[in-house]
Amino acid sequence: MTTLVETIPLEHVPPTHSVHVAVFRDVTNSEFLQQQLLSRNQDFEYAFIDASSIISRLQVLSAVYKAITIQLGGNMKTPNIHSEIVCSLSPTNNIAEAYRRYGITPSTRDIIIVKVLIAADAASAGDQGRPGARDVEAHLREHVEGTGAPFSDEVLSGTTDWAKVRKYYKLNGIGWFDGIKDESLKRREMEMLVLGSMALRGL
Repeated sequence: MTTLVETIPLEHVPPTHSVHVAVFRDVTNSEFLQQQLLSRNQDFEYAFIDASSIISRLQVLSAVYKAITIQLGGNMKTPNIHSEIVCSLSPTNNIAEAYRRYGITPSTRDIIIVKVLIAADAASAGDQGRPGARDVEAHLREHVEGTGAPFSDEVLSGTTDWAKVRKYYKLNGIGWFDGIKDESLKRREMEMLVLGSMALRGL
């Protein structure tokens, strides 16, 4: 059976935190998944991200890193680290807008799912009894009705809604950008502009 969940080590993240990511396409029960979030069902404490607003792995992992940093600093403005990840994708401090634009909605069809597991301390991080990637994967396989896909830039290139990304990150009407003909270069430049907008949030 193909592994759906990728465990991703991030530099400068303490060993107490482990990051696990999965992608599901053509999801048919997004409304159910969103309802679990709204009802604060702790079994569904994930960052459910609408893949149409994402252009790359780096964009997602930047939001994850930022959210972990905020959580470690005790500065979270949302209920948990997973909602903080969704908000960290936004270039603004409007939490409700971030949920609406980057989080799951009943009409979401392609979803990036992030789970950050947090141990009490470094010693217990390797405890065999703690939940791990296999537990996350088993739970997602049971409850997400969709087709698993790799968390890769190639897959994400097929889910991106470019008009939506340009609108959300205010990238319309940039003359030099519109003049780029090379699509791969245009994508890289777009990624840098998006990451810059995320980094400058609230400044």
